[in-house]
Amino acid sequence: MTVKGVALDAKTRCRHYATDKDIIAIKFKCCGTYYACFECHEELADHNPEVWGKTERDMPAVLCGSCRQVLTIQEYMNSGNTCPNCESAFNPGCQTHYHLYFGS
Repeated sequence: MTVKGVALDAKTRCRHYATDKDIIAIKFKCCGTYYACFECHEELADHNPEVWGKTERDMPAVLCGSCRQVLTIQEYMNSGNTCPNCESAFNPGCQTHYHLYFGS
């Protein structure tokens, strides 16, 4: 699975978010492309982002950078900030950015 981003590492960390727990990438609705974060999309994409609607939470759109498991939006939101497949920790601070990816 290809992930785009600025200064990406093997676990999808980028220049903007690079802590041990910043290991998810999100498929943007507008282009169907995985980006490490909204800032990477802003820098690299040639279009404006679109958010996933509340009725689209069953869409597979979140990639664990540790095990490469793809989660639905709802699975990610219900994960307790831990990958249900490999148990790697996700950054709980990402919840403050949900509005940039997922509609309410």
